[in-house]
This record gives sequence, structure tokens and C-alpha cells, in this order.
Amino acid sequence: MQPEISNERRSSIQLPSGPSWQIGILGALVLWLYWPTLGRLLSQWWHDPNFSHGFFVPLFAAFVIWQERDRLARILPQPSWSGLVVILVGLGVLIVGRMGAELFLDRSSLLLVLAGMVILFLGWNLFRAVLFPWAFLLLMIPIPTIVFNQITFPLQLLASQVAAAILPVFGVPVLREGNVINLPAMPLEVAEACSGIRSLMSLLTLAIIYGYLLERRVWVRWLLAIAAVPITVFANDVRIVGTGLLVQYWDPQAAAGYFHASWGWIIFVVSLVMLYALHGLVRVVAPEKGAES
Repeated sequence: MQPEISNERRSSIQLPSGPSWQIGILGALVLWLYWPTLGRLLSQWWHDPNFSHGFFVPLFAAFVIWQERDRLARILPQPSWSGLVVILVGLGVLIVGRMGAELFLDRSSLLLVLAGMVILFLGWNLFRAVLFPWAFLLLMIPIPTIVFNQITFPLQLLASQVAAAILPVFGVPVLREGNVINLPAMPLEVAEACSGIRSLMSLLTLAIIYGYLLERRVWVRWLLAIAAVPITVFANDVRIVGTGLLVQYWDPQAAAGYFHASWGWIIFVVSLVMLYALHGLVRVVAPEKGAES
């Protein structure tokens, strides 16, 4: 007769922690497989101003995990073979992305593979504990070009429509043709760079970071993240209207050169101030009372 195995012993048999050498080998293989992907991603962060915020995303995700290290250490690892399925799905997405030259699928597959590794060696319970920093990594991946264009062009039209409606109030006659605003001094084109998409991506990222660091209530964090969209649109409309007024009443060269570039930074700072003001208003209207993080 076989001796009965105690519950504690059975638990240790069923839920072993992943051997470090296996994790190291799999991690090295993933790094080798995704080295070209990471290289192109870093290059795009460096050269494309629309996605320069990508440098901060993995750093903040790592900071969140480090800050939660004590809580994560208390979670009992429960390795699951379903993580291998997630890894295989991620590799399938990688193959499809590289065969179709679709960078978004190529890069997104890395997150699936990372999720699969966590589930395979540590279990679903620990993956749920790191779900927020893992999901935050999505912001480091540039959105597909077709989606990017579907966002930027409506923003360009909206900015030109608002400017065409407000400038006459200040005595500036306007004739709008699509995203081009014809002023008496010169025509102004609301180009892709003036659509506000750059500020939108950056402000959304910073709003999530700001909410995590300075607010414990989950609903307020969601509110700050969602509010980043209308705040950015409003601030960009102010930028276009302000440029039109400067062109008409001061110097047409204000629509180009150093001053025009400075407008972007000024409006982004204004957006941050508006986000902070919104948070202050929420704290006044709905004071925090032992809210759960």
C-alpha cells in the first residue's frame, strides 16, 4: 500500500515554480526572435515624434511591477500549461505579421508571448496581478497606419471647422476648404502634424501615469484617462485659432518656423494644467474616503 501524500506535499508537487534555467533559455530565445522587431520599434520612437512617448511606457510598466514586488512575492505560483497555448498563439500572430509585413501584428505578438510565459511559469493568478502594467505596454506600440489616418483626418477637419467658426467672431474673415483655412493674409493648412494626434497619444500616456501615481480611486483614474481626449482636442483647437489670430493681426510668419513649433509645447503644457485642474475639481466635488486602490 502506497503511503498517503499530505495536502501540503501534494500542493508542492502540483504547483512547482518554473526552473530558472528554463525561463532563461526561453527568454533568450524570445529576445533573439524579437531583436529585429525591438530594433525597428526603438528607431520609430526616436524618429517619429508621434510616438516618442514610447520610451516611457516600458519604464513605467517596470516601475509598477517593482513597486508591487512585495505583493507579487506573496502570490503562490500556479504554473499552467495554458500559457503554452498563449505563447503559440503569439508566435502565430508573429508569423502572420512578418509574412504580411504588418508591424502592428509583429509587435503585438511580443505581448502575447510575454503573457504566455508568465502564465506558463507563474500562473493566471499572477498574470492577473500584473495585468495593468502588461496592458499599459500596448501604448508603446504605434497604431497601424490605416487606423492612424482614420483618426488624424477627422481631427484635422474638426480643428479647421472650429477655427472657421471662431475666427470670424474676432473679426477675421475665413473661407474654409476641407482642412485649409483661407485667411486674408495667407491660407492656413491644418496638416497631420497639427491634428493633435501627437499630443493625444502623449497626454493619454501621461494621464494614465498621473492617475496611477496620484489617485487611488479606479473610477477617477478612468475619468482622467478618458478626459485626455477632449482636453487634447480643445487645446489643439485653441492652437489653431491662436495661430490664425497671430497671422492676421501680427505676423504671417507666425504660422511657420520656431514660433509655430513652440505652439505645440505650449499647448501640451496647457493640456497638462487642464488635466491637473480636472483632478483637483474631482477631489473637491467627490473627496476621497478610504477608496480602494
